[in-house]
Amino acid sequence: MSALISKSRPAATRLATAHRPAAFLLATRPAYRPQNRTYAATVLLESNPKWKYVPKSGTYPQGFSVGGIHCGVKKDGKSLDLALLTSELPASGAAVFTKNVFKAAPVVLSRQMLDDRKGAGVRAIVANSGCANAVTGKGGLADGEAMGKAVDRLLGETQPSTVIMSTGVIGQPLPMPKIIAGIPKAFKALGQDHKSWLNIAKAICTTDTFPKLSSKSFKIPGHETEYRIAGMAKGAGMIHPNMATLLGFMATDAPVTPAALQEILTYAVDRSFNAISVDGDMSTNDTVALLANGAASKSGNKIDIGSNGFEDLKNIVTEFAEELAKLVVRDGEGATKFVTVKVVDAQSFEDAKQVASTIARSPLVKTALYGRDANWGRILCATGYAGVSSVEPTKTNVSFIPTDGSKELKLLVNGEPENVDEKRASEILDMEDLEIRVSLGTGAGQEAVYYFCDFSHEYVTINGDYRT
Repeated sequence: MSALISKSRPAATRLATAHRPAAFLLATRPAYRPQNRTYAATVLLESNPKWKYVPKSGTYPQGFSVGGIHCGVKKDGKSLDLALLTSELPASGAAVFTKNVFKAAPVVLSRQMLDDRKGAGVRAIVANSGCANAVTGKGGLADGEAMGKAVDRLLGETQPSTVIMSTGVIGQPLPMPKIIAGIPKAFKALGQDHKSWLNIAKAICTTDTFPKLSSKSFKIPGHETEYRIAGMAKGAGMIHPNMATLLGFMATDAPVTPAALQEILTYAVDRSFNAISVDGDMSTNDTVALLANGAASKSGNKIDIGSNGFEDLKNIVTEFAEELAKLVVRDGEGATKFVTVKVVDAQSFEDAKQVASTIARSPLVKTALYGRDANWGRILCATGYAGVSSVEPTKTNVSFIPTDGSKELKLLVNGEPENVDEKRASEILDMEDLEIRVSLGTGAGQEAVYYFCDFSHEYVTINGDYRT
């Protein structure tokens, strides 16, 4: 094939069309929207329409200090690339990691630290962006360990107590002199105000176009104290269940035992960060961590598995994690749409989630949505090959649910195609947000939700140029 191409088109022409400029794509594809991304470094422009999702203020948990600085991992000389979160009190810590076999050094080290401590006495999270420290051998492990020790020393800890994270290009060593010199600077830059929290959210970004930060206060029945939770996430590509190129920090001043915190986080991640997809790839570095230092507690009693407040806190953290996960999808590489797929009336939650995830990662579904093509056959096809035995064609229903509150558009009813109003379908698909609803009609009433985005020209451009 390459020989035929080279004969039919001169090399200069091939080069020009291989790197199609935004003007060409805009002229030939109206839905194309340049997103002001650079690929190996971060450009966070407040003029970006998606900046509307960035909060202008926040409610942040007591006893945590945060900051983000530029230490030189990113080569543009200005983008924040080193993030630090510390707890004044020893905190309970929990984390969920990638299932990729090629786990990055920070994943291995952070898991080991939490195992050794049994989730107790965690003091900090440190992260760099711009270099993944993945597939870097023994040297990568030594570098990650040195990164954690540098933070531990500043906190007066003699044993590992820091969760370590890295994100960026795989297979390259960390620029350790820059990171080791940067950690004390990040320590001096720590603060508790909104700007400090926004800076730490910026410091973990790579191809993101806006920092993903959220915070809220909450009350638990039977507890006099009002607690707070804050968190941030990064991720724009390689996002798929069991997490991929996704880092997340969450911190709360509620008092929670390590065992309860881990169970809460695992449950929450399964329904949030593990219920999103951008491109179906799984990274080597994914980590979502949650620290709870109890700084707001008046009684000193900790929430434990099955105790008063456990279920309430689990639901609060799940809802909060879901909010952060949605922001990741909204910033999917090249994304022009935020899509919710809701599978209802399944035999089990697992069946519903399997069908939803299969639809969400289908390239044919994602490209049809980008093109505003109401090709419901692709949705049905993905439902059919999801591997769920309880799916029955004669009981399956598919609809588009408009996000403006108008009437749903039925596409398939009990396995029979509807006479679809293509104009109405195009209007719905022209919205930035839309929902696909699939009912499996089993009568069991179980359901699951998945969030994903479309595939556009820009996704290919971003990932074709990532290291350049």
